[in-house]
Amino acid sequence: MKFYSSISVFLMLTAFQLIDCNEKPDGKLKIGIKKRVENCEQKSRKGDLLHVNYTGSLTDGTVFDSSEGRNPLTFSLGSGQVIVGWERGLLGMCVGEIRKLQIPPELGYGNAAMGKIPKNSVLIFEVELVKIEKKKEDL
Repeated sequence: MKFYSSISVFLMLTAFQLIDCNEKPDGKLKIGIKKRVENCEQKSRKGDLLHVNYTGSLTDGTVFDSSEGRNPLTFSLGSGQVIVGWERGLLGMCVGEIRKLQIPPELGYGNAAMGKIPKNSVLIFEVELVKIEKKKEDL
């Protein structure tokens, strides 16, 4: 009986992971939803100015950057101001939503080392969308 209970818990956790972590068509960028927003009235689109809080870490758990204790990071989605993994992983996000992104090297910094990030690193980001400023033609 204990064995079956363990199996059911494992299957429930696996199902939760499959529901909340969608692989994109390239098969490499993984997007997990840590906090969903009910009744989302506007989703992020290319050209929007996004304000986000984030923590970036390596797969071993080493944190290499965080907005904690600072103002949210502000950037225009789709303008090339952030890594490709963020450009793809933050599309369609709602204010208040928290996503966990697992970004392969080719959508991050590739074979270039960047500060505390070794070359060819898989990057893990937890990102909370704090505010969306719509692009001007949408106002």
